[in-house]
Amino acid sequence: MAAILLLVDGLRPDTLSLVDAPQIAGLMRRGASSLQARSVTPSITLPCHVSIFHSVPPQRHGVMTNAWQPMARPLPGLIEQAKQAGKRCYFFHNWEPLRDLNRPEMLELSFYQNTCYTPEGDLTIAEVAAQRIAADRPDFAFVYFGTVDVAGHQFGWMSEAYLRQIERVDKGVGMVLDALQPEDVVLLQSDHGGHDRTHGAELAEDMLIPWVVAGPGIRRNYIIQTELTLLDTAPTLARILQIPAHPQWEGRCIDEIFET
Repeated sequence: MAAILLLVDGLRPDTLSLVDAPQIAGLMRRGASSLQARSVTPSITLPCHVSIFHSVPPQRHGVMTNAWQPMARPLPGLIEQAKQAGKRCYFFHNWEPLRDLNRPEMLELSFYQNTCYTPEGDLTIAEVAAQRIAADRPDFAFVYFGTVDVAGHQFGWMSEAYLRQIERVDKGVGMVLDALQPEDVVLLQSDHGGHDRTHGAELAEDMLIPWVVAGPGIRRNYIIQTELTLLDTAPTLARILQIPAHPQWEGRCIDEIFET
């Protein structure tokens, strides 16, 4: 069994009823989902990702902008917990600051290519991720798609170009899904939304994100009732990977999504 985290940067949940995104829609039908999950403050890409992988808010880890700095009070994240448990973890991404999300020598493979500023750039990441996941069968893989956020900054959130970019990235999601085995579990989410040509405020447009989990043992076509945030991703993935959550993590496993 592999656990796959797909992250579409800057994806607002209210777009999913406006676009033709059959891969994401299919995940929602065969899994558990929320379109009311919340980001953290500030709702900026790097602080959000540090919170996703370390299950603490920016006020705790200290990364407040997209310029990396060492965590104010370091603690192990999901990758460190997985490595300690003997799990093999892969990263695929097209925004370079994400290389600092875990300590050195924690990953078995890290693939980065600067493609997030070209419309087809996420498909490059998807193709490489699909090939390596199918061939190597890692225990955990993180696949990051950055072009939707770039389209939001260039053309505006909810613009026609932004919506069409979501549809393009949905094809990349499908490429990764096609490489998986029936026993694999997928969690797809965003880090933040956006408004006008920016994000980072405490507006609903910036703070609300989609959060979707599908796979064996996950409730099907189920709407999650409990409130959840970015901090809940790592504890939930820890349960899926059957590894311990770190005691300093502040999020919780969303037990509601599991059939038993």
